[in-house]
Amino acid sequence: MPEETVDTEDGMKIRKLVELRTSTAKEYEDVMLSRVEEFKDQNKGNSQFNNVVQNTLVKAFSTILDLKLEVEKALGEDTVKKVHKTLDDILLTGL
Repeated sequence: MPEETVDTEDGMKIRKLVELRTSTAKEYEDVMLSRVEEFKDQNKGNSQFNNVVQNTLVKAFSTILDLKLEVEKALGEDTVKKVHKTLDDILLTGL
């Protein structure tokens, strides 16, 4: 996604969103899943309680994302585009 970086007087760099696409959600979804797997691998040796909790959360998150993909397949590409456009319009109304 194209971004602009703005430097403030305090020396902070702020990323400014230039373009909003519906495919951005899929890109972020893929990144989140890869990070979840990475953290899961890093924490394998930690306490049993943490493993159970993390694995449960990962499985729940994975199930929700799989369900989302199945719903999108069932709706069809045109309907999904219309739903995404409607959601974008609703979310951008507050800006």
